[in-house]
Amino acid sequence: ENVMVTEVERLRALHALELLDTAPEAEYDSIAELAALIAGAPMAAVSLIDEDRQWFKSNIGIPAPETPREWAFCDHAIKGEEIYVVPDATQDPLFKDNPLVTGEPDIRAYAGVPLHAPSGAKIGTLCVIHREPTIIEERVKDRLKALGKTIEQMLLIRARSRDMADS
Repeated sequence: ENVMVTEVERLRALHALELLDTAPEAEYDSIAELAALIAGAPMAAVSLIDEDRQWFKSNIGIPAPETPREWAFCDHAIKGEEIYVVPDATQDPLFKDNPLVTGEPDIRAYAGVPLHAPSGAKIGTLCVIHREPTIIEERVKDRLKALGKTIEQMLLIRARSRDMADS
């Protein structure tokens, strides 16, 4: 189901979840930790792409709670349907001059699974980040996608709970 969603609709779907700037939740942290473990990565996040920032609902090993959207690898990941992979950011024209590559946290490799809100809008990613150039194996990609589906189920449950509370 390839739904074309405008940026306004995407932001509306993101904000409707009321997840931005909420406290850490063990469920999201567990999934991010599992993603890092599966990928052998020192960093992982559940990242939400707001209008002008990337905010981390869960953040393993990334030394900031958010980054400017224009720096966000995840902003590129939400433009596609498939897992978005950058094997070596220093060799990638889109990212080689990115402050997250040229400085802390020294991103070299990235893989991000787009996360869909219940409406179908892509609101963020489950991502893993390496400090060394890395080829992400197919089996790792498949497992990251499965974890992404788990997060989407959590978002659906969250949305349904809100709807029930509202009615």
